[in-house]
Amino acid sequence: MTSSGFERAPVVESARLRLRAHTAADFDACLPMWNDPIVTRFIGGRAYTGEEVWQRIQRYAGSWALLGHGFWIIEDKASARLIGEIGIMDARRDIDPPFGEDREVGWALLPEAHGKGYASEALEAVLAWEKQHLGGACLVALIDPDNAPSIKLAHRFGFTERARSVYKTVPTIQFERRRPS
Repeated sequence: MTSSGFERAPVVESARLRLRAHTAADFDACLPMWNDPIVTRFIGGRAYTGEEVWQRIQRYAGSWALLGHGFWIIEDKASARLIGEIGIMDARRDIDPPFGEDREVGWALLPEAHGKGYASEALEAVLAWEKQHLGGACLVALIDPDNAPSIKLAHRFGFTERARSVYKTVPTIQFERRRPS
């Protein structure tokens, strides 16, 4: 078992959403998401191959097993349909300034889920889970400067600009959310 006690993503629920572990069966639902130009515009800037999506799903499962945190599927409770992904990671990015020991939070939602408050609801649930189970001093979010909706969401949850940087030749903004000491 990991030091945090999680071999697999725990189920986290909010009023309308269920955050749950990825499974091999999610590949068919995840592939169209990672091929949607609106989803990938600010995350890599291109469609992901089936191989890359499959590796992403495996990486998510491995993160929970190795680190006790990772990404969840965001599922609409009413329809049981995938509407996105959200989670906490330690990507060990080659970026300046480096994240150091700070964990990273990230999210992506399908276009039909945009503007309905799902991202806020999911992020609130993840931040509450992180506080209870990990309690890190700081979380970082890496956001494209042109991604106004994600920047607005980060601000809503107390993230402030930490640094402007470049990651894999793409300009980015590092946002951070520090816990009061």
